[in-house]
Amino acid sequence: MMQVAVLTVLPAAVAFAAAMDLFTMKIPNAISLLLVLAFFPMALFAGFDPWSFAVHLAAGALMLVVGVLLFIPGWFGGGDAKLLAAVGLWIGADNLLSYALYVALAGGLIAVVFFSVRAVPLPRVLLAEAWALRLHRHDSGIPYGLALASGALLVYPHTVWFAALGG
Repeated sequence: MMQVAVLTVLPAAVAFAAAMDLFTMKIPNAISLLLVLAFFPMALFAGFDPWSFAVHLAAGALMLVVGVLLFIPGWFGGGDAKLLAAVGLWIGADNLLSYALYVALAGGLIAVVFFSVRAVPLPRVLLAEAWALRLHRHDSGIPYGLALASGALLVYPHTVWFAALGG
């Protein structure tokens, strides 16, 4: 049961968050809340000691501060900030730098793709799709949930959750 939860909870939640951000430019609070609430029983079942538990909480809190600081000037949406914090809770302090690197690289790649696609006319088949029109507009933002999810999926296999699966 623990193995199924480790292999599905975070990956499914961040994949859904990325899809929601892509199609609506919003990441529902319920996704971040689900991740936070699922972390606590998972940590207990995984046998986290108090120190490990505290380190994961600190990582989540640090990512919340970073997310808020990115939200204030408008570089991040509120959903992005909350998802960043929830993912930080799961991946722990050991993986924050790797996560930040993966998110930055994925975000840069996604921005280049979006700016390149916006430079060409939208294919006729997508002209009737409101989400495609919104994403194609030059004044529209970039759904950064895609980068947050990509980073999470890339770093997650290197976390204590997968180490626990092998044991």
